[in-house]
Amino acid sequence: MELVTVLLSIVVILFLTKVFRKRKPEITYSDFPPGPKPLPIFGNILMLDLSKPYKTFYRLSKQYGSVFSVQMGKRKLVVLCGYDTIKDALVNNAEAFSHRPRNPLFTNSREAHGLVFASGDNWKVMRKFTMSALRDYGMGKKTIENKITEEAECLVQKLRSYEGKPFSDFTSVNAAVTNIIVAILLSKRFDYEDPTILRLMSLVSDNLRLVGSPWVRVYNVFPALMSRLPGPHRTVLKNLTELHSFIKETFTEHKKELDINDQRNLIDAFLAKQQEETEESLEYFHNENLTVLVGDLFGAGMETTATTLRWGLLLMIKYPEIQKKVQEEIDRVIGSAQPQMEHRRLMPYTEAVMHEIQRFGDVAPTTVAHVTCQDVEFRGYFIPWGTLVLPVLHSIHKDREYFEKPDKFYPNHFLDADGNFRKNEAFIPFSLGKRSCAGETLAKMELFIFFTTLLQHFVFKAPPGEKLDLTPAVGATNSPKPFTVCAIPRC
Repeated sequence: MELVTVLLSIVVILFLTKVFRKRKPEITYSDFPPGPKPLPIFGNILMLDLSKPYKTFYRLSKQYGSVFSVQMGKRKLVVLCGYDTIKDALVNNAEAFSHRPRNPLFTNSREAHGLVFASGDNWKVMRKFTMSALRDYGMGKKTIENKITEEAECLVQKLRSYEGKPFSDFTSVNAAVTNIIVAILLSKRFDYEDPTILRLMSLVSDNLRLVGSPWVRVYNVFPALMSRLPGPHRTVLKNLTELHSFIKETFTEHKKELDINDQRNLIDAFLAKQQEETEESLEYFHNENLTVLVGDLFGAGMETTATTLRWGLLLMIKYPEIQKKVQEEIDRVIGSAQPQMEHRRLMPYTEAVMHEIQRFGDVAPTTVAHVTCQDVEFRGYFIPWGTLVLPVLHSIHKDREYFEKPDKFYPNHFLDADGNFRKNEAFIPFSLGKRSCAGETLAKMELFIFFTTLLQHFVFKAPPGEKLDLTPAVGATNSPKPFTVCAIPRC
């Protein structure tokens, strides 16, 4: 009801504004992608499921095709659905679709800085630096693999302390994953009960939940009006300010002990770049970029991988026969040894299950919105410079053309008739093209080692009477709703 009241207020205010303001002619494009007819003021926002708008977009694609448009308030949004269309945009027309739009909620706090919301040369420089630093500090290397293995063993000991009793707090799982990106960023490891890591994880998790709420989605359509109102958008900004303050304090301390001949982590590498005093370092390697970049990497490095692991545990207790088959393969290939990445190629069933967890969990149902940086002719339509574009990854992972049982958890999607692992080109949980996830290699390593280590040591079961709901919670990402589990030691 509160949201309805806000929308009605918007109608009245914008109507009066429109009456007393000189009307400007609307710009139309004859070859613009088709879509549902918009209402005055609201556009198509009232027809969207504001908790899960990607579901509405997927449904509309059945009517209007893989390239269509909706209107969000006054602004046009082009929606892309289906593997061929999204690949065509993000790979074959990567340059035209590579920029990010201005995000009303983050305009004053992170616009154009860091990695996720940056565009143009700033994004290119930060992306290049990030990829290089992630590789230098372990991504894809044995050093980070060993850290993940050690962290997985710490997590096993934590779950053993529950003695098989039910628990629903997955903070330790989140913290274990977070410690990996923290090691790369700060050369540090937190205990799972450390108040600092608990607070940082809470800030990120709360923001991802709130950013995906109907209220904040409406805020991004009508920011001038809703910025004056109380609501969760204020909490998002407050949380972001606190996170950025912690980051600034951290790299200030790093500056005091920086040795450019002994760079220990990504923050050291960035601070060393600052001291080069080249044209590039002066323009791009400033404190604002460092603050937002570290925040971007911290959030991305924690949330999606930890959420995928929670989906994995939920699905294993929902389908115990699949859990048993994974454990039989672990016993046969790994035995009592510590899981290593070299085992992965010998474990086709486990690999298929992990891929299916990511597909079914659908953690990132859309990419972050893109914006065209030039006029582009795309699939028979004209999309002008500055148009919002949203690729819907959900439409790919639920496509019956590529996945036989798209609404079911079905590991055979990734197995051939002989039980060998089978790649599927339409499996793109990390997106495609220049804007794909920078930490994809690290995430894959974490998922394999954490998942196999946990199933090597425990049988995961639901407590008697526990009802397992596979419907995602509301948020910017798709995470499992709260559930309770028992971790029964296997030995």
